[in-house]
This record gives sequence, structure tokens and C-alpha cells, in this order.
Amino acid sequence: MQILSGQESKKAGYKVPFGTVSITPKARVLINEALDTKWVTKGKYVKEFEEKFAALFGVKYGIAVSSGTDADALACAALYDFGAKRGDEVIVPSLSFVATGNAVFQAGLTPVFVDIKRETLNIDPDKIEAKITPRTRAIMPVHLMGKPAEMDKICAIAKKHNLKIIEDAAEAHGAEYRGKKIGAIGDMACFSLYAAHIVTTIEGGITITNCEKTADALRSLRNHGMTGKFTFERIGFSAKMNEIEAAVGLGNLDIFQNILETRRRNMLYLIEKFRRFDEYFITLKEESHEKLGPHAFSIIVREGMPFTKDAFVTFIESRGVDSRNLFYSMPTQCPSYAFLGHKLGDFPEAEYCSDHGTHIGIHQDIEVSQLDYVVEVVESFLKSY
Repeated sequence: MQILSGQESKKAGYKVPFGTVSITPKARVLINEALDTKWVTKGKYVKEFEEKFAALFGVKYGIAVSSGTDADALACAALYDFGAKRGDEVIVPSLSFVATGNAVFQAGLTPVFVDIKRETLNIDPDKIEAKITPRTRAIMPVHLMGKPAEMDKICAIAKKHNLKIIEDAAEAHGAEYRGKKIGAIGDMACFSLYAAHIVTTIEGGITITNCEKTADALRSLRNHGMTGKFTFERIGFSAKMNEIEAAVGLGNLDIFQNILETRRRNMLYLIEKFRRFDEYFITLKEESHEKLGPHAFSIIVREGMPFTKDAFVTFIESRGVDSRNLFYSMPTQCPSYAFLGHKLGDFPEAEYCSDHGTHIGIHQDIEVSQLDYVVEVVESFLKSY
């Protein structure tokens, strides 16, 4: 399936495009101001964006970087300041966008994969302890599709084994778990600011933390490990955000609540409408103890159905509903990870979700009438079977 950006999907004629991007009048003004000053690398707008983003989640420090992948990678690399050694292990869910596992490798560490729960798409906390070894340094839960992972159980395991928690909150802007904001629960939290997400800088990412030592390490790591003017204390990255991206982000922060509320309206509307399809599909639900920060709406074909995921996707795409595959089991369905020696069947829940799952857009530019159209398309597909 061809992967299109939000703008490309509109040009392709989709009635319900997967993604969008909000660039506000304020962002346009700030971009022009940055261009006029001729200072477009990391400067005052990046600093302002970091401060406001951190404040939005109730934490002390924000470190803006060039992508969500870099946010994950730098967070993992910051573990060296707390005693990690090259090759040490970080526990991650088997199902995620491949950037999660890649980032661990990029930091010189080793991802150790744990299967997920089919109904939540998130790491199964009951399977974590079996994967902990003397070399484990952190757990990196992913709040996939904006659905919070089971952070109470994960935090208890991390405390018991003296491990750090790095939240991969790439898709979970605005999510909450038991009254706490996702991003403010672990030792660090990493957000993607890619165009399809609730807060965007077009490209970009940010890591937030309450720990000053961690924040100092992250600032150094994003700039080649530099401290001061030209002292290199760490092996670092080149991962700075620029002023143009920060300007777009500042505009998004001004309308964050509007974007979040619209996406939540769309998500809750589809959750309710899809109840009639429960015997055919697994979709995410919002439990009483949580608040989803919607990235997209996942649809997984249940076992024993007379149709395949591919048939379903082909049908809805032919009717103008843009979609994406529900990621892959990194250790068993991504050829780049074959060297780890895992085999198909090692992570059955993640593999099932990938083989039988897709997801569609519920972004802020989608109207209720378009969601009704999605429901009509799904009903039409099911009638054909």
C-alpha cells in the first residue's frame, strides 16, 4: 500500500484523508520574523517552545530535537549518565513503529522485545519481568494510537528492579492515565512532532523530564555531546530543532486544546458507531481510568472472519477512505531485525495485529459527516460478505 502524507492523500482524492497539518497565522508571522533576523538555527523560538511544551505536561524541562526517533534515541543515550554500558538492554513492546526499536540501537543499546495485548496494542506488563536481566536498564512502553499503557504495573516493575522508564508518547499527546498526564509519569517521555500528530513542528520531536541531570545530558547529546562552547563530554548526535519548526510548534500549542478536543470527538464518535461491528473488528476502547490522546483509529479483523484485512483495506481505499497498516512486530516482521534470531510465532499478539490490523484518520480536519461516511463504507463492505 502506498504511504501518503496528509497533503498527498488529499491530492489523491481521498474523501477521508489519513493526516493533516495545522499551520496557524501566528506560526506564519514567527517564521517570517525568524527569516528576517537570519537566525534560523536553534534560538529563542526553540527555547520558548521547549518551555511551553514542558509546562503543558506539568514537567520542568523540555529538550527539542529533530525527530521523534531522535527523542527516543537521546533518551536511551542519557542512560549512560546513570550507569548504562554499551550493549545494555531496554525493554520495548514488539509492536510499534520501527523507530522505537531503531532508536535503542542508535543509542548503542539492545532492544529486548515483549509481546503486546491485542485489545490495547500496548506492551503486556505481565510478560515484562521474564525479560529482565542483569543488563536491563530501562523499560520503554509505547502508548500506541494514543492509548495509555498500563503504567501502574510498569512503574511497580521498574521500581522493584531499579529501572528507568522512558515513555514513548509519540502518538499520545494529551492522553491521561489514572488522573496523570501521559508524559509526566516516567523518568523521561518522548514525543514525535511529525506532521500527522496533535502537536506538530512538521518534522521534530521533544523529550521532557523533571530531572535536571537528565535534561543537561539531553541538551549535550543533541549537539554532538558538547558542553560549553567546544568541550565534548559524550558521544552525541546532531539532532537540533530549528527556529522555523519551533515557530510552527508554537502556533500549534496555542490551539492544542481545540485540536485535542476535535480528535477526541472524532474518536469517541467512531468508538460508539463501531459497537455495531464488534463481532467483526477489534477497536480501541476508552476505559474509565484513562483518557486517550487520539492519533488514529485502529481496526483489527477478528479471528474466523470470512474476509481478510487486505480485502477490507482494498475496499475502503477504493471508496476513498485512506488507511495505514497497523505497524509490524519489529523482531519477527521487519527484515532489518532478522539478525536477532527471532522467528515468526515468538510474538503472536503483535504479529496478529500487524497481519489483521489497519488504522484510519480521526484528525482535526475530519468532520462528523466524513465519519458517518466511513461507517457507511464499512457497512457496505460487511453486507458483501
